[in-house]
Amino acid sequence: MHIYADADALPNPIKDILCRAAVRLGLRLTLVANKTLQIPVSPYIDTIRVGRGFDVVDAAIVEMVKPGDLVITADIPLAAQVIERQAHALNPRGELYTKDNIQGRLAMRNLLSELRDGGVVTGGPPPLHNRDREAFANQLDIFLTKHVKQ
Repeated sequence: MHIYADADALPNPIKDILCRAAVRLGLRLTLVANKTLQIPVSPYIDTIRVGRGFDVVDAAIVEMVKPGDLVITADIPLAAQVIERQAHALNPRGELYTKDNIQGRLAMRNLLSELRDGGVVTGGPPPLHNRDREAFANQLDIFLTKHVKQ
């Protein structure tokens, strides 16, 4: 299994949790972004810097991901593409996207986008809190325990 992270907007505490898990379990972690990232020195962790542009990071991840891999992203359309490729998607707040819930998440995302475009709803997601970090760490641990042969 390879872990890919949509790292452009990935909060540093989530990046740190991922890096520690990769080193602890000897898993490959690739952080994909259109900016330079600071990462710990490890043979298990690397970065890929892609060009700027709409969905360039997403396209790079979709091209690389294989069945059974894990992608960390808050981008619901990317998560849907990952699931189509028989891989797994986990958001930075600890929600595992699945075949059963991704269509509902896409519909909600599209509705909120329309409401924002119409000025009815403004703003984005709330800031990441400690409980979100804990939920992510717990869900990541559950996922890795289930899917990684030790």
